[in-house]
Amino acid sequence: MLVALGRFTVRHRRAVLVGAVVFVLASFAFAGGVADRLTSGGFADPSSESERAAALLRRDFATQDPNFVLLVTAKHGTVNDPAVADAGRRITGALAAERGVAQVASYWSLDDAAPLASRNGREALVLGVITGSDDHVNDVVKGLASRYTLDNGTVHVAVGGRAEVFRQVGDTIKQDLGRAESLAFPITLVLLVLVFGSLVAAGLPLLVGVVAIAGSFLALYVVSSITEVSIYSLNLATAMGLGLAIDYSLFVVSRFREELRNGADPHAAVVRTVATAGRTVAGSAITVAVALTALALFPLSFLRSFAYAGVAVSVLAALGAIVVLPALLAVLGRRVDSLRLFRHREPKPIGEGVWHRVAMLVMRRPVPIATVVIVILVALGLPFLRLQIGLPDDRVLPSSLSSRQVQDQIRAHFGSNEAGALQIVAPALGDPQTHTAEIAFYAMSLSRVPGVARVDAIVGSFIPGGQVPVPPATAARFQSAHGTWLSVVPSVEPMSSAGEQLAHDVRALPSPVGRVLVSGPSAQLVDSKHSLFGKMPWAALWIGVATFVLLFLMFGSVVVPIKALVLNVLSLTATFGAMVWIFQDGHLSSVLGFTATGSLAATMPILMFCVAFGLSMDYEVFLLSRIKEEHDATHDNQGSVAHGLERTGRIVTAAAVLISVVFVAFATSGVSFIKLFGIGLALAVLMDAFVIRATLVPAFMRLAGEVNWWAPRPLRRLYDRFGLSEVEAVEPAVVAASARVPDAADARERVTVP
Repeated sequence: MLVALGRFTVRHRRAVLVGAVVFVLASFAFAGGVADRLTSGGFADPSSESERAAALLRRDFATQDPNFVLLVTAKHGTVNDPAVADAGRRITGALAAERGVAQVASYWSLDDAAPLASRNGREALVLGVITGSDDHVNDVVKGLASRYTLDNGTVHVAVGGRAEVFRQVGDTIKQDLGRAESLAFPITLVLLVLVFGSLVAAGLPLLVGVVAIAGSFLALYVVSSITEVSIYSLNLATAMGLGLAIDYSLFVVSRFREELRNGADPHAAVVRTVATAGRTVAGSAITVAVALTALALFPLSFLRSFAYAGVAVSVLAALGAIVVLPALLAVLGRRVDSLRLFRHREPKPIGEGVWHRVAMLVMRRPVPIATVVIVILVALGLPFLRLQIGLPDDRVLPSSLSSRQVQDQIRAHFGSNEAGALQIVAPALGDPQTHTAEIAFYAMSLSRVPGVARVDAIVGSFIPGGQVPVPPATAARFQSAHGTWLSVVPSVEPMSSAGEQLAHDVRALPSPVGRVLVSGPSAQLVDSKHSLFGKMPWAALWIGVATFVLLFLMFGSVVVPIKALVLNVLSLTATFGAMVWIFQDGHLSSVLGFTATGSLAATMPILMFCVAFGLSMDYEVFLLSRIKEEHDATHDNQGSVAHGLERTGRIVTAAAVLISVVFVAFATSGVSFIKLFGIGLALAVLMDAFVIRATLVPAFMRLAGEVNWWAPRPLRRLYDRFGLSEVEAVEPAVVAASARVPDAADARERVTVP
């Protein structure tokens, strides 16, 4: 099939290139504004208790968490001074009159409610709810933020709350995406020139990257018309689009140049490159895509969005590398090395290169070298045992942004976190006026739970040891014809282990008002962790089984896939240990510019595992393909390992450095979990390419010997029938003959400059 594809690409090379240009232009024209269609939400499980409780609150009580917060600071005196109080009431009234804003309350509208004022009396809060979907909320808050950011002689007003936090996160992501691209492309081009020595050859991977990124944006645009897609998936599409395009193009161009050095006609070299390197690229792309499809098993649209982006970019990068790139090579021929800036030394004869010497050194002492490396990797991975996970909040943003500053002020100066309240819904209680005693008893019990600052209910407000009456208008919002709800305002940070414990304690408290459902930020954290880690074993099983099957079909061995899976897990453990040490514990936080919260965003370890696992298998397939190619020809296990590492060592090293540059460029993001994503994947790629491939792979393959290629007889028969075998049996002369196209253009293009 790949031989036929190579012939087709050579024969119709100009049509292929024209089609690629049209595809890229149409994709950017149609989907260039894809970011405006994506959401900054998607971190909640729709079927969880917290989300069901939130839905009941919206449906039966027309209420929900406050997501819009104004921090009003008195320029002189306190928030009780007449001028400040008048300003506060005017701001409250104006916000209540805004279309799409509900449940507006403030320190002044609630008769100087103490919890809404700071301990020093100079700051007070105005709370509101912007109703509607995440995207609608994002649109509304953009206008509100500009109108209600005020600074006059009486008060200073700053905008915060979850709605503004996630709007600023989304805007920061968009800005970071443009900056990362502007950094990654020129740096990558310079490095590619260093690798190839030629401007023409260096530009080819970037062209393939443009095809992959454009197609991925189009895919996300189409998917976003069907289901919710996270804006953060654009980072993956861009980073992996460029990274995989570089990986695959390096392999294809290097193989093409190798075939030319071996004396093949340019068109024959293209066909042979597609038949050999193309198979490796296709297998690698399938492996990466399979790893990323595991993200579709999770109920959070944030993670599912990365599955959409990852599968699209893997497939498109592979198509670009084995269809569009060969068409370019067929047109360029030996001119692929045009505009040469410098000339590399001629490759050393097989057996004399540095990677050959590294492989032989490792295989002479496989046990001590493997032991030392494994001990180091395990030691690096030990911090992962202390992993704590949470959900993103305002602290993912730089401290210079307004929403972050507002939340920092609330943490520092207020005794409770009004916007982080838990909501307890009793939907089947009946008329709450006939159950006031039970509600009062329940509210008083809740107020005594550690970490609770206040409980608000239809019968009043409760603090540990006492009850405070509330105005009838305020109490009315807690009732419907069939039930009631209570607000539990925490004194602890909602997105923390203390907030998580508070949610557990509230849910564990016996309810005298019938079945209850608990919502709010801390409850969402508990439910998200349960949803994610409940699905994680199934995702890991899918990745493991699917990868094993793919590697078996490619190499006909059951030993090689098991070895690859074990080494990948070992490599990723060390990477995750480093991420815990850096981002959870806060080491290097001042250097990298982020705020450590004592936890990692719950979705990040899962996302990084799937992406890094796929990329690690990418290099595994590159290396094993050349090892098997040599082993099939010589049946010399040790020699084939050294030969394969020598042939791919320089390519894999260059690819790893280049894709790491791309990920590090995205690590310049101001959003801390995007920074974590970029740095973590860069470390994973470099560790895999320089440590695993250079030491553990040759060591284990040396120890296993011919057992590397063993499979039980039934599986061997299955491989012989269905395996994705190498196309090495095709004689070069046959391939060359099949590639020739009898037209005048071909004849002219085969006359090349030495």
